[in-house]
Amino acid sequence: MSQKSLLNEMQQVQLAIELIELNARLQVLESETDLSRGRLIRLYKEVRGMSPPKGMLPFSTDWFTTWMPNIHASLFYGIFLRLTGEQGCERMEGFIKAYRLYMELADSEAEEPVLGLTRAWTLVRFFESGLFELSSCTSCSGKFVNHAHTPSQGFVCGICQPPSRAGKTRKRRLINENSELTAKEQLG
Repeated sequence: MSQKSLLNEMQQVQLAIELIELNARLQVLESETDLSRGRLIRLYKEVRGMSPPKGMLPFSTDWFTTWMPNIHASLFYGIFLRLTGEQGCERMEGFIKAYRLYMELADSEAEEPVLGLTRAWTLVRFFESGLFELSSCTSCSGKFVNHAHTPSQGFVCGICQPPSRAGKTRKRRLINENSELTAKEQLG
């Protein structure tokens, strides 16, 4: 094996490890590396201590245009564009850096981020295939994920105009947690 091919294989393994650490699915690893499926499964087991999850990848573009996922997807994609366009990062280097930064900015108390790595990767692929484009909000001028070729005049983002039930679930959960704590304090 030549030194160049050995170096390439090491880079492929490093990329796979970074993606596995960020909870990448096997299909993502197969698409983004040149490593064999068997090698990726062994690597996954070594890094995560378990077999990779099975099942199909999400494929709905509609998920990204709902209220909270749209805000998170738009944040992530904006970071990704900045790193790959303005900072000169290669596609996957920019993707990993953007996802790590997104994770730092997203709700760190949540058990699972709104935008998992697989969905972030799917989002990038949707943009690359022309299914999505960014639309500017007429209220705040922010750029948000939107279906391609959708008329965007009069577009208002979910931050400027949240749906009527936005945030109700989290608020209810916090109220329930506070009432449980109060009840425990009274009993204890």
